[in-house]
Amino acid sequence: MTFCSTSKPLSLFAALALFFASLSAPQQSFAGTEFEVEGNIVHMDYEITSRTYNQFVRLHQKNPQVDTILMHEIDGSTDDEVMIKLGYYLRKHGFKTKLHSESEIYSGGVDLFLAGVERTMERGAIIGVHSWSDGERDGADYPRSSPEHDMNRNYIKAMLGRDGFYWFTLEAAPADDIHIMSEGEIRKYRLLTKPIGAR
Repeated sequence: MTFCSTSKPLSLFAALALFFASLSAPQQSFAGTEFEVEGNIVHMDYEITSRTYNQFVRLHQKNPQVDTILMHEIDGSTDDEVMIKLGYYLRKHGFKTKLHSESEIYSGGVDLFLAGVERTMERGAIIGVHSWSDGERDGADYPRSSPEHDMNRNYIKAMLGRDGFYWFTLEAAPADDIHIMSEGEIRKYRLLTKPIGAR
């Protein structure tokens, strides 16, 4: 009897502990991308997924005053087609993109940053790039004339007016690695519309 009576509350406690632990787990584990509105600014965090475009469009419809995306830590994208679709949406609606001194954006997060009609960063922010991969080959392994390049190359050209940055990312690092861009590289490929640190 003693064993039975004590085991029940212990099981209930364990179940409650698991439940509350799940509530406190990082939101990106479930939502992919996290957005938070503050006045005209949208704070953006975590990974771009297949749901991110619809998330953002709904947010924009409910908050038509927003015109700036402050990117905090963007690990990349699990769906480049959705990322590119969102990038074109941001450019069409005149959004600005910003990085603060502790921002870290990588891979598809960098591509999305380029969608800003104004693109600014504070010194200390990290921009990391690498080649895309289709699961079998890296983008750098395909000939430049290959149609596999078209979607991403055309997007970069539409955002920056030229495709040099696209080819740079393919050679900068393989898909399983990352290259942190220097200030010189950021200037060379015109990732910003204002000098680093300018407001």
